[in-house]
Amino acid sequence: MLRAMNMTRSFTVLALCSLLVAACARPPGPGEQVTLLLDDYIEESLKLKPLNATYQGDNRYNDLFRAPISAEQVSRDQARQVHWLERLRQIDPAELSESEQLSWQSFELDRLSALAGFEFPRHYFPLDQFNGLHIEMPAFASGDSIQPFATVEDYDNFVLRAQGYARWLESTIPAMREGAAKGYTLPRYIVEKMLPQFRTQVVEDPAGSSFYLAVENMPAGFSEKEQQRIRAEYRELISATLVPAYSRVLDFLETEYLPLARNSVGLSALPGGEDWYRWEIARHTTLPLDPREVHETGLAEVARIRTEMAAVAEAVGFSGDLQAFFRHLKTEDRYYFESEEELLAVYRDTADRIEAALPRLFDISPRADLEIRPVEAFRAASSAGASYQSAAPDGSRPGIFYINTYNLRAQPRYGVETLILHEALPGHYFQGELQSENDSLPRYRRYNHHTVYSEGWALYAESLGHELGLFEDPYQWYGRLNDEQLRAMRLVVDSGLHAMGWSRQQAIDYMLDNSSLALSDIEAEVDRYIVWPGQALAYKSGDIRLQQLRAEAESALGDGFDIRAFHRQLLLEGSLPMPVLEQKIKAWIDAGG
Repeated sequence: MLRAMNMTRSFTVLALCSLLVAACARPPGPGEQVTLLLDDYIEESLKLKPLNATYQGDNRYNDLFRAPISAEQVSRDQARQVHWLERLRQIDPAELSESEQLSWQSFELDRLSALAGFEFPRHYFPLDQFNGLHIEMPAFASGDSIQPFATVEDYDNFVLRAQGYARWLESTIPAMREGAAKGYTLPRYIVEKMLPQFRTQVVEDPAGSSFYLAVENMPAGFSEKEQQRIRAEYRELISATLVPAYSRVLDFLETEYLPLARNSVGLSALPGGEDWYRWEIARHTTLPLDPREVHETGLAEVARIRTEMAAVAEAVGFSGDLQAFFRHLKTEDRYYFESEEELLAVYRDTADRIEAALPRLFDISPRADLEIRPVEAFRAASSAGASYQSAAPDGSRPGIFYINTYNLRAQPRYGVETLILHEALPGHYFQGELQSENDSLPRYRRYNHHTVYSEGWALYAESLGHELGLFEDPYQWYGRLNDEQLRAMRLVVDSGLHAMGWSRQQAIDYMLDNSSLALSDIEAEVDRYIVWPGQALAYKSGDIRLQQLRAEAESALGDGFDIRAFHRQLLLEGSLPMPVLEQKIKAWIDAGG
């Protein structure tokens, strides 16, 4: 009897093994194919652009840097995009689940957009005063950013990464030289603003370099021998590799490139610039927007918001026109913080108050912690007024809302509530961490980024202030209008600069006339639009579409509309191209919400 049972058990095991072998031999279904494709793509992408891996908390490539710039590298990148699009189109989207279809559609639109971009020689502009690895890499080296410096291996990895970075940095010289020979140069004053950024890194004493900061704060557990070796290697890295690379690029920019730089500022002034600008608009907004229609939408929004600003001035009893109210807000000391410590305390207290109110509108929240910090001193002078840095997926680093305290007059008290709503709660921190923490999404979807979605969401988040019990102070409501006005003015100014021949001064004057923003902020904003065409259009374009979707849902669902459910629909599938998101939300509405 025992033998019979053993034989039966043996046959059962054999049968199970046969089934497992058969299952393993079975070709993957369409859904599995999409997941595999996206995983393969992200694996390849992270190795080719290893800084992105580090941003995602994937430390496998912390010793690597991207390939130097070359025409051959551009051709390889283009061929790669063709390969992935062809592979995707071998999968029939009709056989996929709803979420898998979103992945298919999003990936296809991303690849088509990337391929369209190869019509334009973007590699001729690897550096500018706002974007550039020459700014990003010193932050990586600080020991207080994305790059980990917890172990001896971490320190060794960064030496190798920095050597690769130096090779890339020097490759910008032939790329920009070739571009200049073909009529593609940066505006002259943009080049002038870059020069101090490079001079800062050309130091005589390696210990005075921002690339030495992590060495100054080595973990106490390192042995004395290890500490001595690391100090010596970093001194050598800085003096023999990084300083010479920065020096060579600085000399090229100052003596060769600057005399060739153009006096114009708009993209349309370059060969093929009009088509290039239309592609930039489509890339950042995922929408086929016409520059002139964008301009007209912006003018209408600016006029509407001005009317609401005037109503605030009247409500607080101000006697004078709107321009006088703007001047009043910019010159009165009571609207500004007296110290960095006071500013940070108010921001942190306000964030706590907003967090307590979020359950009114949301039944989901991120797991990652959030911290509010000042921008580090070494990069504060050239950094934006505020930004959000994502948390590490493993929990080793919180999400960080950076507030720039370099110029306290650029951080008015009346902007506190709106800025927190945008950057943190329920803006970038809330949206970005919910996306990256959603393990049900493929990695590509968890970390993919569409400006029109993420920035559209952050601006939409500002509009939720009243529902969260904010803006009871009319000055805080003015702060909301002032920030919304910035995004509306961007529609006017970005399109004006790149499609209508506006000068830099014309753009500055327009923004001064229509807001109480500090001149220094306006100049930085305009310079950003000049070197990053189309990106600034995504904020208001995305917000307009999200507001339209909410209005459609409220109208169609009536009493059945649930704001928490609507926000879940917007957030849990992560960053999607706007046409894909619109299709998704409309299907949800048609299904009854």
